Amino acid sequence: MEEQNPSEWQAPPPPEKIAAPEATQMSEAAMIGNVFIEPGRVFEDQRRKPRFILGGLLMVLLISAFQFAYVEKYGFENIVRSRIESSKRTANLDADQKKTIIEQQGSNFAKYITFGITPVAIIVVFLIGGLLYWLGGNAVGGTGSFLGGVAVWVYSSLAPAIVFTIANVIVMFLKDPDTVDLASSQGGLVKANLSILVDVKANPVLGALLGSVDLFAIWGWVLAAIGLQKVAKISSGAAWAVVLIIGLIGVTGKVVGALFF
Repeated sequence: MEEQNPSEWQAPPPPEKIAAPEATQMSEAAMIGNVFIEPGRVFEDQRRKPRFILGGLLMVLLISAFQFAYVEKYGFENIVRSRIESSKRTANLDADQKKTIIEQQGSNFAKYITFGITPVAIIVVFLIGGLLYWLGGNAVGGTGSFLGGVAVWVYSSLAPAIVFTIANVIVMFLKDPDTVDLASSQGGLVKANLSILVDVKANPVLGALLGSVDLFAIWGWVLAAIGLQKVAKISSGAAWAVVLIIGLIGVTGKVVGALFF
């Protein structure tokens, strides 16, 4: 038998190492609290496995509950009347025309339709916002997923939404109803923006522009920049560029809406 030359023998290659997927480190319930104090850790975990059902559901419940409480306290018909009086398109209608609009829009049916549309509208905003963050993050070299974009949108909005809603409920029950501008306050009684410096009714466009400089909005932008940096794996500068561009699109929409409506 011919002996094998030891110099020709080669050890077989080691088996290929397959990296195990990173395990998530916190539950989604824990994320709701940690997004206030450790947003970086929350979004790092969202990178591992995007989760937003619980956070999104909480936001839907908060916003819907505030809207319901607001309408029940001030009256849906009174809110409709105030909108008509403050709108440039309807303020000059005669009394009978205004009465007809109030009867149509102030009915219980219209109120329930409004309540039903609100959760659907919020979910649509989640999906569109997540799509924009996903596309924006990938456009600057990121590697995030669509679900990761939705998670960033939901959890960057959640903390400001919780504080904003609690503050508004407190103000709603403490403030004299006669001092509330029903036409502009359904979106929030707490004014943490520069629109308080001008008469919004007389200067709606300027009011919309200054209203965009809002502490709650800025807080959300900061969280979104952190989220995109962690979830999409992009630099801080790139994350801020995406957030500010999308924010400017939103500001433009508000200004155009105030200009025409």
